[in-house]
Amino acid sequence: MEPVKVLNYINSHWVQSTADTYLDVVNPATTDILAKTPLSPAQDVNGAVEAAQRAFLTWRKTPPVERVQYLFKLKVKLDEHFEDLARTITMECGKTLDEARGEMKRAVENVEVATGIPQLMMGYNSEDIARGIDEMMIRQPVGVTAIIAPFNFPGMIPFWFLPYAVACGNTVIVKPSERVPLTMQKVFQILDEIGFPPGVVNMVNGGKESVDAILDHPYIRAVSFVGSTPVARYIYRRAAENGKRAQCQGGAKNPILVLPDADMDMTTRIVADSAFGCAGQRCLAASLVITVGDADRTFTESIADAAMERVVGYGLESGVQMGPVITRQSKDRIENIIGLGNSEGAELLVDGRNAQIKGYEQGHFVRPTVIRGLSPDSDIARTEIFGPVLGLMHVKTVDEAIHLINSGTYGNMACLFTSSGAAARKFRNEADAGNIGINIGVAAPMAFFPFSGWKESFFGDLHGQGLDAIEFFTQKKVVIERWPKEWSRQF
Repeated sequence: MEPVKVLNYINSHWVQSTADTYLDVVNPATTDILAKTPLSPAQDVNGAVEAAQRAFLTWRKTPPVERVQYLFKLKVKLDEHFEDLARTITMECGKTLDEARGEMKRAVENVEVATGIPQLMMGYNSEDIARGIDEMMIRQPVGVTAIIAPFNFPGMIPFWFLPYAVACGNTVIVKPSERVPLTMQKVFQILDEIGFPPGVVNMVNGGKESVDAILDHPYIRAVSFVGSTPVARYIYRRAAENGKRAQCQGGAKNPILVLPDADMDMTTRIVADSAFGCAGQRCLAASLVITVGDADRTFTESIADAAMERVVGYGLESGVQMGPVITRQSKDRIENIIGLGNSEGAELLVDGRNAQIKGYEQGHFVRPTVIRGLSPDSDIARTEIFGPVLGLMHVKTVDEAIHLINSGTYGNMACLFTSSGAAARKFRNEADAGNIGINIGVAAPMAFFPFSGWKESFFGDLHGQGLDAIEFFTQKKVVIERWPKEWSRQF
């Protein structure tokens, strides 16, 4: 049968895109074509924005306690469809079913936090700032907002933003990654069942033309993005040029520092999960381990063994610990980078290239790879690989390691494994990264904390999740008022 065409959702209606071009949505493990997604033109985006702008005029006046009722219903529905959503993520994205379930748990968590908006978006006031004059600060929604989502977390990342945006009184347009549109198709079926007012939540599938239409449209007031650093920089710049507020999460080269006093069994297990989980395709994946002193000898051997033992295959099958990367192009790019590291003089302890998975020989598989002896100045030590590749470096002291970490251009996450409280305190104080892990391999903040990021890993002022989300999706209004006594005498 001809694969189904992915639809847009505009003004509470499922509509077919006016696009001339459709891309195949491919299962990266089986290479089966799951669907076809449109590269919607600007006119489709404009239709969604106009619907969202009309809806905003009413939605913003809907009391917050009423707005969050939709989120309570959404939480229940997401729980009901939890397994189906997780399986869809695995089929179109490639990660294991357990990883997909973890992703959806984080999505639901953000909905739960956003239900607290009646309290979270409260302002403050002060009486008698001068005689008979009172002053207050209130928060109001910004207007139409847009979410440009990446391929690696098709279920979770839109929920870093969507629940907070609508709870604060904004309307929303979601543009999923054209590679993985099916999860959001099912999420919007749920939103449709819940019955949000027409135009409050909208979805347009597309590529660069859709993104540029979002960035240029005068009605869109705020843009949320997660993706690579070059694209994050582009979106941040173009959004700013058009007077929009923007939060743009970029790439990463997440270092992990291992001290000799770390629990090596625990450290190995956690680092392997961080580096090779989701096939290394997450913005908090460990990509570089810096061992200090004697840690080099013990950790190197154990992480190489863990890489070789990891079970690679189709994520829907029992016992599989790692799935494929997203596309054939990604597989080729990752394998080329591995070869580059080898040519630069690094040692391939575990080579994951040319993987052949029985029954899935055409899949986009790269096995876990460990490379030792990276030079800090080498391309592979500074490039975001976004695949299951872990580089190893060695230094003599903690100070050397922290200096090495801080010399990098990215600042998304840095982690330390140790049993020393003093070392941990020094690290969390001095490491230049927005998310810090101590004996944690993936320092992913809970929904009530912001997903931070520094340097080339983030462009903007306010991050996703937590109180930052409330600040981003509202604008402050200060009211100063006086009521002279003579005006009240008529009453």
